[in-house]
Amino acid sequence: MTLKGKRIGFGITASHCTYDKVFPELERLMELGAEVVPIVTYTVRTTDTKFGKAADHIKKIESITGKRVITTMPEAEPLGPNYPLDCMVIAPLTGNSMSKFANALTDSPVLMAAKATMRNQKPVVLGISTNDALGLNGVNLMRLMASKYIYFIPYGQDDPYKKPNSLVAKMDYLAKTVEKALDHQQLQPVIIPYED
Repeated sequence: MTLKGKRIGFGITASHCTYDKVFPELERLMELGAEVVPIVTYTVRTTDTKFGKAADHIKKIESITGKRVITTMPEAEPLGPNYPLDCMVIAPLTGNSMSKFANALTDSPVLMAAKATMRNQKPVVLGISTNDALGLNGVNLMRLMASKYIYFIPYGQDDPYKKPNSLVAKMDYLAKTVEKALDHQQLQPVIIPYED
């Protein structure tokens, strides 16, 4: 399977510390010839952190993809009926957005785009980055793992002794996961030792 010519939505949620792992994978999708449609949550669009300014993140995403970032629900909704995607990626996916997605809450442009993609029976690829995946959010992780059309970038514990409930996707498996998901297969193994 090649990604050349595939229309891939790329949703980014507010795990700001993970962007340095995600942006190179966004570049990789472009190198592989995909058409990437960038989408961000309201928090990504508006929040400055020690990991950078929101405006700079948006500028970087737009420079990589050559497209204006989708930042509102009305902009994201047409990705279902009128401008469908071949695949939707959410990376990083925070625990907050994961819990909402698992419980059918659609309150951000990224989740709207994911819902629109599933409506069309197309794959959604998730790259988790959350400190509570093995805590209260564990039930939401398992609900999503058992759901049709949802696939995971392989993930593991990033710091099992200091943060025993934390799981982070190995983002450099993103393109391979998307290729498999387009064939409706989960890249295996999905649970891996995490090495930074």
